[in-house]
Amino acid sequence: MLTLQNVSYTHPNKELLFDNINLSLSRPGKAALVGNNGAGKSTLLKIIAGALHPSSGQVRADAKPYFVPQVFGQFNGLTVAQALQIEDKLRSLREILEGNVTEENLALLNDDWTIEERCQQALSHWQLEGLDLAQQMQSLSGGQKTRVFLAGIAIHQPNLVLLDEPSNHLDTAGRQLLYGYMQSTSNTLLVVSHDRKLLNLLDMVFELSKRGITGYGGNYDFYREQKQIEGQALQEDVKSKEKALRKAREVERDALERQHKLDARGKKKQAKAGVPKIVMNTLRNSAENSTSKLKGVHAEKTGAITQELQALRNELPDQDKMKFGFDHAALHKGKILVKATEINYGYEGLPLWRSPLSFQITSGERIALKGLNGSGKTTLIKIILGEHAPKAGSIYRADLAAVYIDQDYSLIDNRLTVYAQAQQFNYSALQEHEVKIRLDRFLFSKDDWDKPCSALSGGEKMRLSLCCLTIRNHAPDVIILDEPTNNLDIQNIEILTAAVNAYQGTLLVVSHDQYFLEQINIERTIELSQPL
Repeated sequence: MLTLQNVSYTHPNKELLFDNINLSLSRPGKAALVGNNGAGKSTLLKIIAGALHPSSGQVRADAKPYFVPQVFGQFNGLTVAQALQIEDKLRSLREILEGNVTEENLALLNDDWTIEERCQQALSHWQLEGLDLAQQMQSLSGGQKTRVFLAGIAIHQPNLVLLDEPSNHLDTAGRQLLYGYMQSTSNTLLVVSHDRKLLNLLDMVFELSKRGITGYGGNYDFYREQKQIEGQALQEDVKSKEKALRKAREVERDALERQHKLDARGKKKQAKAGVPKIVMNTLRNSAENSTSKLKGVHAEKTGAITQELQALRNELPDQDKMKFGFDHAALHKGKILVKATEINYGYEGLPLWRSPLSFQITSGERIALKGLNGSGKTTLIKIILGEHAPKAGSIYRADLAAVYIDQDYSLIDNRLTVYAQAQQFNYSALQEHEVKIRLDRFLFSKDDWDKPCSALSGGEKMRLSLCCLTIRNHAPDVIILDEPTNNLDIQNIEILTAAVNAYQGTLLVVSHDQYFLEQINIERTIELSQPL
């Protein structure tokens, strides 16, 4: 059983992250923790894991949590055994087997005589056969580090497991192993992830937002359906409030018109009756006071409705605001853009691919580029872009305009501000206010325009990349996305999905996120063979 009661957390700079969080997860529950970037999902997991202390409130768990983090840089100076916190136990086992049977060694081993065997089995299951537990963590790739910590689940055999973006660095094979674990385990799970296929394997969803935590009793698809229903109800509330505001303004206008007519009629009567000037002034002041009071009453009503309407509008989802808005006129569907015949690439005289590649890319296609880590996906992209020439075979490449959005968002110049970066793509000489309108549409408000791009998160850099393409206006022939959903929260993935689906040109995507590939209507796959 995991229980959070009135948990709050304030950053060291005194900024409140979340307040009075209450959550209950019974064994063997499997739950997702979702929310926008900056909502505090990773921080909340660290608090539950004991790596951070809440500013107030209590965390209770009937089992010690095992935590698979999202970032591994803090372990680079450690060995695999040290990162998994099993070095002392393994050393004690070796010393006992060598005859050094001390109370200290027995206490450290704690009757865990199968620790070495479990390590070998767990590492082998996660495709880390032969990995030396004395190897430095910094020598491993991101995917290998993730697999090490996932193997730690079978090694430590916890009842409560916390996972922070566990599929981020995993290739397709690694993700399949992770999905299998999620389905078969009897562990209690709390998972932060943007991998919607993974989220659909869980029994419930907790949404963390400024309003606190809201629980939904179903998987991610169920959560999305409920959010859509809530969104539709919110849209109806907005429409109803807009109608009420229009009605209130009409009533205000009619009332003031009636008042003006009454005042004018009264003036005429008074003038005809020869009312003294001093009395006329008194009556005029009285009429003006009445009009002023009437205006005040109606202004209060319309002001209250306007505030309620703005609050409702602030809750509307953002992804519908963000469209490419390209001029697609220059795109010719079906035109051959790239044709490769028996191509290969080589490093140190050795061919990169076991089998040479032959393929054709035509305008308007949506293609996934798949292969294991190290299979040469990035190399093939550079060949398609004309940055590399194949060492064998031939390739035809039409005169095409391509945009490559890589994992490091190289499209963004970290030396520039957000506004200056947008201006780099202002080829059609849009006015300053038009550029800022488009930035605002992609959630970059006035407060963000002078912010350095180096300070942006991955999701913000993705949004700014998309915004730059809209400012550019003319649709590129090809957009290439390299693992675009890595490190994005669900909100930004939805934004990316909506924007990509509005694009009519050729799309080439490298991604292990099968759900994302389905959502953007990928038509076929170029599969790379195992590298030599």
